[in-house]
Amino acid sequence: MKKSSFFVLLLMLVTQFSMAQKKKVAVVTFYANKVVGFSDLGIGSEELIKEIFNLRDNPDFNLTPILNKYHDTFFNEYAKELPFELLSENEVCESEGYAQFQPKYDLKKYEARDYLLFGKYKYIYEGFMGQANEIAMAKLFAEKADGVMFVSINFDLMKGFGVGGTATVKVRATTRLALYDKQGNKVFAFSEGVNSMKTGVMIKGIPVLSPEKILPMCDSALTELMGDLSKRIAKIVKKTAIKL
Repeated sequence: MKKSSFFVLLLMLVTQFSMAQKKKVAVVTFYANKVVGFSDLGIGSEELIKEIFNLRDNPDFNLTPILNKYHDTFFNEYAKELPFELLSENEVCESEGYAQFQPKYDLKKYEARDYLLFGKYKYIYEGFMGQANEIAMAKLFAEKADGVMFVSINFDLMKGFGVGGTATVKVRATTRLALYDKQGNKVFAFSEGVNSMKTGVMIKGIPVLSPEKILPMCDSALTELMGDLSKRIAKIVKKTAIKL
């Protein structure tokens, strides 16, 4: 065999081996929390809490384009930096087991208003006291995937500069990415958050919470967050493949 042919064959074998070794992961939930957090502002007054939930229920507070933008960036760009392949969303969301799955902490009719789900994803809680969901999802996709991932995004009001009850506010977008192996053991879980470049105002301790003011700040915060993640995600999950 000629030397050049030998190296071509060797390269093909190495490539096939690498592809065969690459792990697969199923993203099992992808959503945004519509309740804007306010803990950074201090103890919430009755009026502030009322305004927060009025914003959640306002049809003009439409986070769908923002969630769609994050979803598309995640699957089209971030996925390329991950040391594993993602199962197709159809393969996950349209599977019979997933469609029939009833998560622990399933949403009641009222609580369902708190969350905006992408596509056919279910709200599946992960984290503190969420082990039942983590193990159930891992077992559900154990034959197809080496792990399962939970993805969510939250928005919070952050107090800026001001005197007394009059101050500037920003919105902070925070995403949580959590990966569990096929036994339901945590591989990693981290939250990354960035403040918006756009600002709003707070008068007498109450931020202006109209959709026209808050949505551009949410979008600005997400844009900053995605720019930050694009630089960091490869480093954050660098050793993931070894742990799966």
